[in-house]
Amino acid sequence: MLSARRFMAVARKEWIHIIRDWRSLLLAVVIPAALILLFGYALNMDLRNVPTVVWDQSRSPESREFLSLFDGSPYFSIQQYHTGYSRIQEDLDSGRAMVAVVIPSDFARMIHRGEPVDVQVIVDGSDANTAHLAVAYTGSVGMIYSRQIVARRIGLMGAGELVEPVEMQPRAWYNPDLKSQNVILPGILAVVVMVIAAMMTSVTVAREWEMGTMEQLISTPVRVPEIVFGKVLPYFVLGLVDVGIAAALGEWLFHVPLRGSPALLFLSASIFLTGALFFGITVSILMKTQVLATQIAMIAGFLPTMLLSGFVFAIENMPSLIQCITYIVPARYFIALLRGIYLKGIGLEVLWINAVLLGLYAAIMVVLANRKLRLKLE
Repeated sequence: MLSARRFMAVARKEWIHIIRDWRSLLLAVVIPAALILLFGYALNMDLRNVPTVVWDQSRSPESREFLSLFDGSPYFSIQQYHTGYSRIQEDLDSGRAMVAVVIPSDFARMIHRGEPVDVQVIVDGSDANTAHLAVAYTGSVGMIYSRQIVARRIGLMGAGELVEPVEMQPRAWYNPDLKSQNVILPGILAVVVMVIAAMMTSVTVAREWEMGTMEQLISTPVRVPEIVFGKVLPYFVLGLVDVGIAAALGEWLFHVPLRGSPALLFLSASIFLTGALFFGITVSILMKTQVLATQIAMIAGFLPTMLLSGFVFAIENMPSLIQCITYIVPARYFIALLRGIYLKGIGLEVLWINAVLLGLYAAIMVVLANRKLRLKLE
């Protein structure tokens, strides 16, 4: 029969290990804040103030009017005006510019004739994401200028105002300003939980083997579930504290809205944390050295959470085989829950399938950890 007294004794022993190793305890608190700051500020996919250079061969009022659309846009920042391709290439090579706009000498004449004119846009394709966005935004600038010219001609002809037969009215629900931080920050919670859980629990049992205290532990009446759950409990508490720190910093520093239930947020985090903790302790059971256990936990836990969960890269854009692999990555379901809770404000009536699959993962890891330790001690 399981004993709460023995269970708490193991948990108390693990707390003593954590408190004695003050560096690990400090990392458990510092890492969430560091990841929030690093990803929140550095991993920004919004296009703003892209350095742009211009070669205006026309030097006409029309070309200056066209360029004023770039200069007045928050997406582009005109740095230099050049008079040849060689200077443009120098700026693109050195990284001083990412976009170059080349206006032909006959720009004004073609505009007055009502003929189409080609404006060359050169983009630094070494950053594919920025290049795609920059090309799209330059196309929008060209479209705005074209509409202004057509409207002006219609006005001069006395035909009234230009009325487009179809006018699109785009609206972005859940993230109206399209801030990438609102999407990134919920995903960081999954990374924080996995890093803390896998990194810290992956050394718990391995440390006992290295220090020679496992033999003393198993010589006592304590049972396998009491050892496993007792060792996990302190890290579970630390993990929830880390989730609270990450959520608070996300709202305080980056104003990421939490539209859903905070209780559901911590419930989801608790389920994912349970699975991650028992995954880490399973690795610790299988590996007899702390260094190897930490390395395996980071590779098998952290990398899939970063790359295959939809946190950084959209799953829909991955190859079909990789998309199939993502179904066994638990962070995929946790991030879906977080984005639903944070941005959409929805609950389990919509997100229940992700919660169920996350719970299934946690249950499998609990059973696996207990089974592996029992086999190890036999």
